[in-house]
Amino acid sequence: MAVAEEPLSSPDQSTGTAVLERPEVSENSKLDDGGDQDRYAHYVSKERIAESRLTGRPVVALCGKVWVPKKDPSNYPICPDCKRIFEEMGR
Repeated sequence: MAVAEEPLSSPDQSTGTAVLERPEVSENSKLDDGGDQDRYAHYVSKERIAESRLTGRPVVALCGKVWVPKKDPSNYPICPDCKRIFEEMGR
């Protein structure tokens, strides 16, 4: 004859240990391709730059470069692709 197990009256006082398994996730922290685009200042809206500074989220330039802005763009020449796209948008 099988004995039925009764539920614990106070589950919080259990002597067992629960383990939550988390899958290992690797994040790609490198947001640039290491190419010439890192030598240029890129066109991004001021609102997106301000949001990125608050949240730490990356921005996307007109040329498609994705990065988290941290350097002073006035120290770099303007990205030729961003400049061309910006001028085409103004027409």
